[in-house]
Amino acid sequence: MIEHHFDCPHCWEKQLKLIESSINDQSFIEDCEVCCNPLEFVILVGDNQLLSFSVQSIGQ
Repeated sequence: MIEHHFDCPHCWEKQLKLIESSINDQSFIEDCEVCCNPLEFVILVGDNQLLSFSVQSIGQ
């Protein structure tokens, strides 16, 4: 697992995301653990290292 800190684009709270390092291309939607608003994650992993991390708010 890879640990990565990010700021929620809704509430701006710093959070920790645990990323599965065995999956290269990842795209999923999860609710913020603080404000419960939906977030879209797009993550790229290669050789057990985080290559790209993007989190965007999803309008409601």
